[in-house]
Amino acid sequence: MRTVTLPGGETVPAVGQGTWNMGERGGDAAREADALRLGADLGLSLIDTAEMYASGGAEEVVARAVQGIRDRVFIVSKVLPQNASRAGVAAACERSLKRLKTDRIDLYLLHWRGSHPLAETVAGFEALRAAGKIRYWGVSNFDAADIKEVTGLPAGAACAADQVLYHPDSRGIEFDLLPWCARQGIPVMAYSPLGNDARRLLRSPALRAVAERRGDTPAQVAIAWGLRSGLVISIPKAADVAHVRENAGAGSLVLTDDDLAEIDAAHEPPKQKQALDLL
Repeated sequence: MRTVTLPGGETVPAVGQGTWNMGERGGDAAREADALRLGADLGLSLIDTAEMYASGGAEEVVARAVQGIRDRVFIVSKVLPQNASRAGVAAACERSLKRLKTDRIDLYLLHWRGSHPLAETVAGFEALRAAGKIRYWGVSNFDAADIKEVTGLPAGAACAADQVLYHPDSRGIEFDLLPWCARQGIPVMAYSPLGNDARRLLRSPALRAVAERRGDTPAQVAIAWGLRSGLVISIPKAADVAHVRENAGAGSLVLTDDDLAEIDAAHEPPKQKQALDLL
């Protein structure tokens, strides 16, 4: 499994696990938790969740999955922008900690920019970090101008990640955000690395041709494509065992220059600044 280095020097797996849409139905919780647990056992030890997902239900699934293995799992969660005042961040974090049944969140992100001043949110994050409630903080769905504003704040140098939509059909971040983050040493977390509609993306003739030539699957090729810079952490969702094993297999794939050229020809990189894609 390849790894990505955080600004503080700690390494995390380049492929983790997303939990969007988990925790929606109580009857699925055991299966979802088992899938996350298997992923952790296979090296996908970074698990991404949020207070928004299933109104906290996804965090409860994560708690079930990491019971007994918390010390070898890196948990990422997110605070909603309406809760991102200094006091609101503290209260939201406490609620997430309770649902996660843990004493700390490894990486705590602002889910997207809202009405509260960024300086206030960052001050809340820094207070949580000083109290040991979180270990790192970062942002999500921030374009280049937004993250530059964050890092320009007095405590902004502590920003440890930006989580954004990124896949072969959504490459706008390559024009400015990804190169800027690379220069600053700030990892990018790619959510929905198989696209808004995975079935459509995985029918891509280029992804299928590369996969067939290599003996891999189109999903593994798409995930490996996103990792090629060495700065991206991919967090595909997998609520069943087969997909977890498939995702884990992508963590060690390295595409050749010919593979990448074939994908570029079918899924062109951006030639100019684009608005940040969101889900």
